[in-house]
Amino acid sequence: VQLQASGGGLVQAGGSLRLSCAASGLTFRRYVIGWFRQAPGKEREFVAAIGGNGINKSYADSVKGRFTMSRDNAKNTVSLQMNSLKPEDTAVYYCAAAFRAHSNVVVTTDSSYDYWGQGTQVTVSS
Repeated sequence: VQLQASGGGLVQAGGSLRLSCAASGLTFRRYVIGWFRQAPGKEREFVAAIGGNGINKSYADSVKGRFTMSRDNAKNTVSLQMNSLKPEDTAVYYCAAAFRAHSNVVVTTDSSYDYWGQGTQVTVSS
């Protein structure tokens, strides 16, 4: 299984970025896909997750209304549209996959995820 995250970069506060995660080696629709982030000196935290059906989603309170997650099961990809970025969004962002038999399940705890990508850096300048 491979998860490849991309789309990170440097952006000014108030700007937008779109992260992508491409998956291979798994039955994609059977997996919840989550985004987590880790800032320097801080613990990894949940950002967003989407169920296999692409309908059920969960967002951290800190990103609700600003970030939107979507998936394309035909292309084995997920996206995280990040708008109104703030300096506190600066972190390495990781996508992860968790197998769940039911496509309406969403998982928010990192220990529940089976596979992780390599991360992509997002830096928001003030």
